[in-house]
Order: sequence, then structure tokens, then C-alpha cells
Amino acid sequence: MHNTLLAENDGKRVFAVVLDAGDEAFACISRFANDHAISAASITAIGAFQTATVGFFDIETKTYLDIPVDEQSEVLSLIGDIAEGDDGRASLHLHAVLGLRDGSTRGGHLLKATVRPTLEVIVTEMPGHLRRRKVEALGIALLKPR
Repeated sequence: MHNTLLAENDGKRVFAVVLDAGDEAFACISRFANDHAISAASITAIGAFQTATVGFFDIETKTYLDIPVDEQSEVLSLIGDIAEGDDGRASLHLHAVLGLRDGSTRGGHLLKATVRPTLEVIVTEMPGHLRRRKVEALGIALLKPR
């Protein structure tokens, strides 16, 4: 994983983060956010995955249903945000639409993915603070703006 600061002004930073083949996307982006003390940001990315697992949140069971993508896929869209979690560390919420060889797509909440050959991520930090707190009744953590 490599990164560079593209812009910084008025408390807003914009980074380009490039992941390499074999990197685990969710873990690398989380590590980057923690290393740079980012607690409020938006994320966009494109690239490709060797394998991935996206999830569909089942509101009745309060669990994510895994949707495995066990083949090379194009990251047609990866969007999300970074907030501070209950543990004080970066909490990512990412959704992905993945394009398959036959032109079909799979999408959902990004749970894990192995990059191949690259993932180009733009992280736009805001000069504020977002907090994500677990909502027990739902079984998930949601943004709780101040």
C-alpha cells in the first residue's frame, strides 16, 4: 500500500491510497485511516479484486449474509465513509459494486477483498468528527452526528 497527500487546506485533507496485488482492501484502508488519525471522511475507489465477500444485511436476523465473489472482478464502484467507532478507532462503512466477466454484477457491504492488480482509493477527510455507535436493537453501528 502506498499513499500520498494530494491537498490540504482549511482542515480538509485529500489522499490517494493505492493498494497492491495481494493486499486485503478493508484491512489496509482501516490501517491507513488509523495511521492518519482520520475520524471523518468519504471514500471512493476503483480497481479490481481477485476474490471478495460482500454482504447483505438481514434486518430480521441482524446479521450480514455473505455473498462470495470467488473470481476476478472489476471494482465498478466502491463508496463509503470513515467515522470513529466505539473503540476509538476508525470505523469503515463501505459498499461495493463488482463487475464480473460475463457483465453481471454483485454488490453489497464490503466485508473483505483481496486486491488484484490494484485498488485506487481517494480519501477525502473533513474538518470535523463523525462517531459511529452500535445500536443494539438493530445489531449494527450507525453514524451519530453531534
